[in-house]
Amino acid sequence: MEIIYHGHSCVQIRDGDHSIVIDPFLSGNPLSVAKPEDLKVQYVLLTHAHQDHILDAVPIAKANKAKIVATFELANYMRWQGAETIEVNMGGTADLGFAKAKFVQAFHSSGIVLKDEKRMIYGGMPGGFIIQWNGITIYHAGDTALFSDMKMFGERHTIDLACLPIGDKFTMGPDDAVTAAVWLKAKQVLPIHYNTFPAIKQDAAAFGRLLSEHGIQCIAAVPGERFTLEKRSVIFASAP
Repeated sequence: MEIIYHGHSCVQIRDGDHSIVIDPFLSGNPLSVAKPEDLKVQYVLLTHAHQDHILDAVPIAKANKAKIVATFELANYMRWQGAETIEVNMGGTADLGFAKAKFVQAFHSSGIVLKDEKRMIYGGMPGGFIIQWNGITIYHAGDTALFSDMKMFGERHTIDLACLPIGDKFTMGPDDAVTAAVWLKAKQVLPIHYNTFPAIKQDAAAFGRLLSEHGIQCIAAVPGERFTLEKRSVIFASAP
């Protein structure tokens, strides 16, 4: 299974002919090396409605005839933009055929800002995804604070890779992300939602050293970097 980190919170997962992307934010990300038209996917998964997580969702979905998986309110908004959607809500699972994606809680906010109109559209509750695919479990936390139910996720699932935000200010920071990784019993952690903008600048190497104290491997990938994920192990492949 190949994992491609596209920067910010955008993670693409590929296995054979199947591919999904989570929170596509490429055209607005100054660090991204990929363009929306570069992605070939069957599904687009959205954790919440903020612009830095949904910006390229509709173009990617339309270009690939892919379906967007999102909470009820956000899925409806995406459908109004012309995309095909699968609606989920907290605790529900979307069956993708080759994988299952369970929508789980996150502690954050969720809304679409219409600057010209000076108003916001409610985007439903924010969440994360627990993805089970060919015997591998990947948890993408979305934007979130630390919360104790992560212990339950770790007790109920064997998490091979956890994608955790470390940027602080808008999400949990490195210290809380380490606690999250321990509670999740994650084997590997891919730090996300950091360094895109000055306000969320973080040292991924320092975060990795904190994780290593708990026997957890940090995959501090740069935008465009890809690696192969196998059960309980990770093998780095090509950089951008």
